[in-house]
Amino acid sequence: MKIDYNAPFSLSFTFVCLIVFLMNNLIPGTTSTLFTLFPEFQIANPLSWLRILSYSVGHANLSHLIGNLSFILLLGPLLEEKYGSKYLSIMCLAVVVITAIIFVLFYEHALLGASGIVFMFIMLTSFTNVKANHIPLTFLMIFILFIGKELIDSFKDDQISQTAHLIGGICGSVFGFHLLRSKTS
Repeated sequence: MKIDYNAPFSLSFTFVCLIVFLMNNLIPGTTSTLFTLFPEFQIANPLSWLRILSYSVGHANLSHLIGNLSFILLLGPLLEEKYGSKYLSIMCLAVVVITAIIFVLFYEHALLGASGIVFMFIMLTSFTNVKANHIPLTFLMIFILFIGKELIDSFKDDQISQTAHLIGGICGSVFGFHLLRSKTS
């Protein structure tokens, strides 16, 4: 038996997150310097532009990292098989950039982690076995449970970015319907 690199995007993203986490433990402050999106975006600062993407691979602690990577490794291979690694990476890139723009424009706290990608994966997964002109009940139930919980939790002061979760979930829903529509037309 040989080991198969069966989900290139999910595995590569996971390895990058692990390397960043280990780097932060070897060189404390790495995550806060390079892999955290700050609300003070400075157009002339190249680090501000880097952080638009890099925040998604930084994680606050081991629990945060394992929580996100568990979902990415669980759902990613299924989504890569369904949509392809290229399209899945484009969707992830879109979620990361959209979330970053919204945070820089409207929020006054820092952001890091792949939670938006995770919620996009959760919503996209409910579209994996959809028939033309049908809305899957699983999508509706997941939408109500996950998005509803995040809306309720958004009133807590818990250092968790429910907004990033909501953006990821909404993007995943939009992508799912768009891909479904383009598949049936």
